[in-house]
Formats: sequence, C-alpha cells, structure tokens
Amino acid sequence: MQKIIQIALATTLVVGVSGCSMLPGSGPREQNIHANSKASSRNDNATLGYDYVVIDLTREILPFITHDTQEEFQTFGIRNTDPPAIRLGPGDVVRVTVFESETGGLFLPQDAGARPGNFVQLPTQRVDQDGRITVPFAGNVQAAGRTPAEVERIIRDRLQDRAIQPEISVEVMEQNFSRVSIMGAVREPRVLTLREGGLRVLEAISSAGSISGPASSSFVVLQRGNQNVKVAYRNIANNASENIFLAPGDVIEVVEEDKGYFAFGATGLVGKFDFGSEQVNLNDAVARIASLQDNQADPRQVLIYRNESRHALEQMGIDFKETELFGELIPTIFRANYRAPDIFFLASEFNMRDGDVIFVTNAAAIEFQRFFDNATSLTGSPLRVRTNIEAF
Repeated sequence: MQKIIQIALATTLVVGVSGCSMLPGSGPREQNIHANSKASSRNDNATLGYDYVVIDLTREILPFITHDTQEEFQTFGIRNTDPPAIRLGPGDVVRVTVFESETGGLFLPQDAGARPGNFVQLPTQRVDQDGRITVPFAGNVQAAGRTPAEVERIIRDRLQDRAIQPEISVEVMEQNFSRVSIMGAVREPRVLTLREGGLRVLEAISSAGSISGPASSSFVVLQRGNQNVKVAYRNIANNASENIFLAPGDVIEVVEEDKGYFAFGATGLVGKFDFGSEQVNLNDAVARIASLQDNQADPRQVLIYRNESRHALEQMGIDFKETELFGELIPTIFRANYRAPDIFFLASEFNMRDGDVIFVTNAAAIEFQRFFDNATSLTGSPLRVRTNIEAF
C-alpha cells in the first residue's frame, strides 16, 4: 500500500511540474486564461454569493412543501352564474321599429288604416364607430355599450311627446361586436358570436375543434380588457365554477406548457425532462433519468434545488432570526437519502415542481478510483481501489 501511495505522489509531482502538458485537452487551460487576462473578477469561495437552506427530506416536512398549483393561476376569479347581457357595439346592424297606438300620429298618417299593422319599420343601419345610430325625430342615439332594451327606452322617451303612445323595438340583424376569439393550440381557431343564452369556456373550445395537445400540459389564457389570466385546462374541466361564461370581446388562447425539471450529476442521463403529466413525484423523476448509477452515485445525496416559500420553511422549523436570509422565496436544497429503507414511500409523496434541479453527488470512493485510474494511465502500473467504501 505504501508503494502505491509513493507512486501516486510521484505521478502527481510529474504532472504538476510539466504543467499538465502530458494530459489531453480540447482548449486553453484555466490557468492560462486567467494569466493572460487584462482584468478579472475571480471568486474561489465555495459558493457564488447565494445564501441557501439545506433540509433533509422527511415525512414531517411534507405537508408544508409548496406545489406548482399553489403558485400558478388556477382560477379566473370570476363567479358569474348568469350569462352577461349582450350589448351593442360598433359594427352591429340593427333595425328599429316604431309602433303607435292609433293613426294620425308622427309616424302613422290618417290613411294608415289601409296598411297592415300600426307600425313603421325603419331601414337597417350599422352602429357607427362612435357607437351611435340615428332615429328620425329622436336624433342620434348612443347604442354602444347598451342592451337593445335600453336603447328602446331611450328612443321611446324622446318620442313620447311627439308620437301617439309610441312603443319601440330594436332588433339586432347582424351581430359583429359581441364576439369571442379562440386561438392557439386548438384544431380550428375561429371567431364565435355570443348568444343570449351565453357561451362558456369549454363550449367555445369545443366549437373550435377542442384542444390539439394533451390535456395535462394545456392551459387556457383568457384576455378580458387589459387583464390576462391563465388557468390549467384540467382545472376548468374538473371544476364547474371555472367553466365561466364569456363576455363580448374576450380572447381565449390555448397554450401548451409542459412542465419540466433538470437532472445533473451521477445519473444515467442529464438534461431537461418534461413532466408529461400534471404531477411527477421524486420516484418518477429519478426513474426517468435512468436512476442512480450503481458504480458512481452516492444514493444518500440526492439533492433537489428550488426556491421555497419563506412561510413554508418556517413551518418546517427553519428559524430565520438566526440567519441573514431575506425575501419571500429562499434558495433551498432538499436532501433525499435513498439508502433509507422507507425512502420510496416518502419520495412518492414528494411532488416535483416546474424548474426543479436534481443533482446526485459522486460517491467518495469514485473520487479515489479516478485518482488511481489516472495514476495507472501514466505509470502503467495496475493500481486499484475498492469501490464499495462507505462515504465519509
């Protein structure tokens, strides 16, 4: 053993004296980059300036861990049990009819008895860009933003002292204002006309051929005026109160946003992985990255990086009076010990969040093995170290 250590030390000295020129490389070396820079800001400390919390994952803290559903828009915040009234707007085409109780009035001459009915039907007209229509003897009438019944009352009041007991009818012949648009990840994007009975979100999406992607990764964005609210499609389908009535001018956009997490370290695969479903627990996440490498990973050091709510951390027992951590979201590392016999029960209850990072550390023995492997490649001596050494 002593001879092995001597060989390893000698190898280290040779490598150090030669400036690592004996080892292969695909680009400039780190020391050369810093040596030739005109200016630099270098930080060799263990961290990069972030203050963070480390928490062992146990059953006691599970109830306090936040989930995506608590931070995403999951409700439209509207509780309209009745469909909104259809109001007139620019572009609508209307027809005004004036009824009088007897002939000889403003609209019905004395010889009107030979005519069928005691009414006069005015030519159809379009609500102009200022929202007005014109009625003889009543002048310009503001129609936009009002229901047909409200416009009828305004015209009747203006004609009350001129016509004989007038009654007014305002009929919408062509509805161009009270419409909603459905776009995005639907099979047949279109514009729909609202009706008096109302139109709900799911009915509008169904009229557009339904969503084109998986329900688990589909979200519905409702634009109403200057506000936008995003709600998960599943939440609308499973919660009748979220299947709200649409209002004139609403725009619905269906978007696909599959949540994902990142994996690095001693795993079979590294990179970003999509959820592919509404929820993914830690067991699912670890399995999808080809699990932990038997000859490389330290199963006691499966780390999950995320920003956690300060309130949630306080409920988990973190005392912020003793720290200098500020803000409502705290950088947090959850540590899962996959050597614990009951870890699989626990990990099945820990749901991943969008943007989480899983990092699996190398086992301590792997670092020794790499050192001796490098020594072997330089000296030609068959150096080995046991790989089942417990981590320090």
